[in-house]
Formats: sequence, structure tokens, C-alpha cells
Amino acid sequence: MTEHYAPDDHIDGRSLLVAASYLLVLDGSRLLLQLRAGTGYRDGHWATVAGHVDPGESAHEAAIREAQEEAGIVVDPADLVPLTTLHRFERTGPQVEQRADLFFLTRRFTGDPGLREPDKAARMAWFDLDALPEPMVPHEAAVIAAWRSGELPAVWSMPS
Repeated sequence: MTEHYAPDDHIDGRSLLVAASYLLVLDGSRLLLQLRAGTGYRDGHWATVAGHVDPGESAHEAAIREAQEEAGIVVDPADLVPLTTLHRFERTGPQVEQRADLFFLTRRFTGDPGLREPDKAARMAWFDLDALPEPMVPHEAAVIAAWRSGELPAVWSMPS
């Protein structure tokens, strides 16, 4: 689904910041990924468990909810490890294209991970961190690469 915004999706000339939570689910050296399909955004790309933060919901709660909705797993809030916040934006784009992507990691969960939203993903599978599939959603791949290299800043910006 493509998101559409009205011209008044900002207040007093300020940008509307869209928040999303991303969860790297790890089992040893394997990362859980899903192949996007039917969403209108990066279909055919591999992606982590992720989704927008709903109104009245914290970023932590969104990560936990998305893990349940997309992969059928339960994650305890205490098992969420914050990795980074990525600010994505378009320098010459509409004000609404301001994104705050909050990345978390977990190595602990209950349940058997599997594809739970076939209308949004074609496959879900585990991949060794040394053999990740391509193509991946670019900003997610950048965060994973920076995390693996030990050079992931607490907060960073990425213009599109």
C-alpha cells in the first residue's frame, strides 16, 4: 500500500515525523528476514520485522507488536536491545517525508517464527549474518552493516 499525505499533514510549517520500529531477531548468528510483497514499498526486497508506531504506542511496544503480528513470536520488553535511531529525510521532498526509524535487537523470544502476514510478505526465513540475501531494503542493510562493523552511531541521518 502506498501512503498518501494531504498538504496539511504538518502543523505551523513543521514537519510530520513518521516513527517506525525495526527488530533484528537473532538466533545465534542467524537473522530472521521476510521478503516484502504486496506493500507498494520495496516489494521484492528482504526486510527485518518492522512497522509504524501506532498512535498512543511506544516504539518498544510497536517492536513487540510487530514481532507478534509478522512472525508470531513473543518478545519481552526487557529483551529489546536498542541499536540506533535513523533519521531518514528528503532534502527537497515534502515536509511529511521525515522518518525516525528506531532499531532494536533481540536474541530472546518465545514461539516458532513464521510468516503471519502473507498479504505483506512472500517468505520468511533465517539467514546467516555472513550470507544475507539480496536485495535488502537499503536503509535496513546499512544499519545491519554498521552494527556488524561496530560503527553504528546512537543516532544518525540518511538523506534519500
